Amino acid sequence: MTTDPYSRDVIALAASIPHLRRLEAPQASVRKVSRLCGSEVTLDMNAADGRVREIGWDISACALGQASASILGQLIIGADRALLAEGADTLNALLKGIPVPDNSPFIALRALEPASAYPARHGSIRLAFDAALAAFDQAGPGAQ
Repeated sequence: MTTDPYSRDVIALAASIPHLRRLEAPQASVRKVSRLCGSEVTLDMNAADGRVREIGWDISACALGQASASILGQLIIGADRALLAEGADTLNALLKGIPVPDNSPFIALRALEPASAYPARHGSIRLAFDAALAAFDQAGPGAQ
């Protein structure tokens, strides 16, 4: 494993964020900002039958925050709240130095392991997951 938080894998993830556009009439729209570094994510979401159906977002974050969003963006369509919470929990554990389990759907988060040593970046890395949970909850009855 590399100790460089801005590894090739992180840069590749940051360069390939899916769903980079805003939705015209979302059920939910959430903006999250990392007070420490100023990174921000605005996430629009449509959900139905307890699952994410569509998202769009605008992301202004460091490569680590972008990589985190890219990983989530690859898994979010069709996700229920439990999967979003699992992702956030897995990420939070990773940032505390707890490895991602081999059987996790969020195995790609391993690319962010070196970032656990940089607490000033943790807020940016969490933004996409925090926004997704908040948007799912805001979508209300349509999501449930």
